[in-house]
Amino acid sequence: MAHYRSLGNIPHKRHTQFRKPDGALYSEQLFSTEGFSNDYSILYHTYAPTLIVKCDDPIDVNPIVAEEKMLKHRSFEGFNIKPEIDYLSSRKAVLVNSDCHIVLASPQKSMTDYFYKNADADEMIFVHEGSGVVKTCYGELEFSYGDYIVLPRGTIYQIHFNDEKNRLFIVESFHPIRYPKRYMSKLGQLMEHSPYCERDIRGPQNLKTHDEKGDFIIKTKKKGLLYGIHYGTHPFDVIGWDGCCYPFIFSIHDFEPITGRVHQPPPVHQTFETDAFVVCSFVPRLYDYHPQSIPAPYNHSNIDSDELLYYVDGDFMSRKHVTRGMITLHPAGIPHGPHPGAVEKSIGAKETKELAVMVDTFRPLQLTKTALEIENEGYVMSWAE
Repeated sequence: MAHYRSLGNIPHKRHTQFRKPDGALYSEQLFSTEGFSNDYSILYHTYAPTLIVKCDDPIDVNPIVAEEKMLKHRSFEGFNIKPEIDYLSSRKAVLVNSDCHIVLASPQKSMTDYFYKNADADEMIFVHEGSGVVKTCYGELEFSYGDYIVLPRGTIYQIHFNDEKNRLFIVESFHPIRYPKRYMSKLGQLMEHSPYCERDIRGPQNLKTHDEKGDFIIKTKKKGLLYGIHYGTHPFDVIGWDGCCYPFIFSIHDFEPITGRVHQPPPVHQTFETDAFVVCSFVPRLYDYHPQSIPAPYNHSNIDSDELLYYVDGDFMSRKHVTRGMITLHPAGIPHGPHPGAVEKSIGAKETKELAVMVDTFRPLQLTKTALEIENEGYVMSWAE
């Protein structure tokens, strides 16, 4: 993300001497993406961020794929994922491909005795239920219902929840997550036609420097294995940082919908993008205002992408029997659209209160064993009702 931020104490020039009050040097770390060819931040640690003292045997956490190929509409009850105490154990991959993993989680307890780093993927954590704070070496990010928490790959973090009732929709992306290019100026500013702006982006705050030695375990995921790497110093020992690569939060409630005289196509809801999928936000909005408009979406074919919709809250005029946390998957190759009766019912309606997150992937998604355990059988036949 190309928006510059700075927090804490940093030297006047990068890659120059920056000393502690006792005369010792702070340890500089470049945190960069795509080698040295894209966004980066520079962090100044109290100790070198390389002091490994022990390594545990890795644990295989690869999702178990149950269906690699399929061509029918599917539906899953996301809230049937049972709560678990531990954050990492609670994360259940339901739909996956080589570009991303779609994960549901219902953790009950905060991360207190370990830190986590995804060395393979950017993470986008949508908060459906719960609140708390994400702690990182960049500072803290307070979150609540409706927040997208975006964590660049390699970010070390801890999540502290305010209570035990938490529901998270997580996308692990093996491609960088970014703002849509069409929203950005040549110099990286979000332009006037964008449905959100820099004021809506919440960066890290309240930087706390932990000058601590001991045994600090960072559970690190790499190529489907979870490694327990122990460090001799606290990972959040940063005295200051600056740059354009850092975790941030954007609230779905700050997305400003784009409407028109007739029904607008899904790209108007786009919120983030990668080279392999897009993320869209469906939020409360006024319906189309042409005197003969049909607010319900028209039937459409996904020729180039699988369409996944995660239902958050509100009423959905195009679909029956929607529950909170439901996921629908409409694969590329066959058309889909409103349920019977939904088109006529929508005529004359003035607004919608729906809230949902959509992920359109350019490669087919595969179903995991967990997905089959929470599937709504017979969904593909629901248009015949």
